[in-house]
Amino acid sequence: MADEASGGLANDGPAIGALTVVGLGFSARAIVRRLRPQAGSIAATVRDPGRAAALAEAGIGGIAFDGAAAAPPLAARLARTTHLVVSAPPDDAGDPLLRHHADDLAGAPGLAFIAYLSTVGVYGDHSGAWIDETAECRATTRRNRERIEVEKAWLALGERIGVPVAVLRLAGIYGPGRNAFVNLAQGSARRIVKPGQVFNRIHVDDIAGATAAALERRAGGVFNVSDDEPAPPQDVITLAAEMMGVAPPPEQPFETAELSPMARSFYGDVKRVSNAKVKRELGLSFACPTYREGLASLWQDGRWRSEASLSA
Repeated sequence: MADEASGGLANDGPAIGALTVVGLGFSARAIVRRLRPQAGSIAATVRDPGRAAALAEAGIGGIAFDGAAAAPPLAARLARTTHLVVSAPPDDAGDPLLRHHADDLAGAPGLAFIAYLSTVGVYGDHSGAWIDETAECRATTRRNRERIEVEKAWLALGERIGVPVAVLRLAGIYGPGRNAFVNLAQGSARRIVKPGQVFNRIHVDDIAGATAAALERRAGGVFNVSDDEPAPPQDVITLAAEMMGVAPPPEQPFETAELSPMARSFYGDVKRVSNAKVKRELGLSFACPTYREGLASLWQDGRWRSEASLSA
């Protein structure tokens, strides 16, 4: 049964015959570290062929796949995949894996579970209200509207081939090498203040835990993977500065702050995302229920500086 304290697979949990990860980004690497003790083999796609070859040093089969065309090595791997994690974002034409390899997935005889990593950005703006997985998706940006359509496509494929698909909608991701401490150390941290603005966050280790829990239960459907306390972004910077013993950067009003169009778009949505379903249905207990525990953990063990290796 699941280890509820850690939110992942128990020591006697089910074996993963062949884990394939499409899009080996920050979250996917944490998932690989979490699942590798249970996996008979692991393969992952990256866009750069040179990077694909280098993955062998970490005991991972690297496959080059940039989404522009089908990749025969990926098709061969999918044919024997038992568990699939899709972390690659959609492009202008939709989901690259579904576009080029849906038939390979449909014909994979041992495929037992699919996890698709999405974003809470699909909900759009809810004027600061608490929302759950039943909330209307009001995405206003093109990238998030594309996410909604890709989520539907993955759920439809799962229903057609009889394989559970867990759509994990992730909040703002942080963890080793990607956090407020790093921003402060690099001089890029900013305390931008917009009254009433809050964001949910999620530690990358808790993303890995949620994926492991969904995999163990072969859970299908949509799950919010977000922390317990949506909070103003400037509060996170302030707390990190206190822990580091440095002065926080000055506050800047949102209206006059210089932001890229993408960064400014994030501030257009205000919502409080409930994680009750993922706790209730997957038995999940977050290691970092709020940004306070997350920052404290990163600072105390020194992991804030850089991301752990794939073999860690």
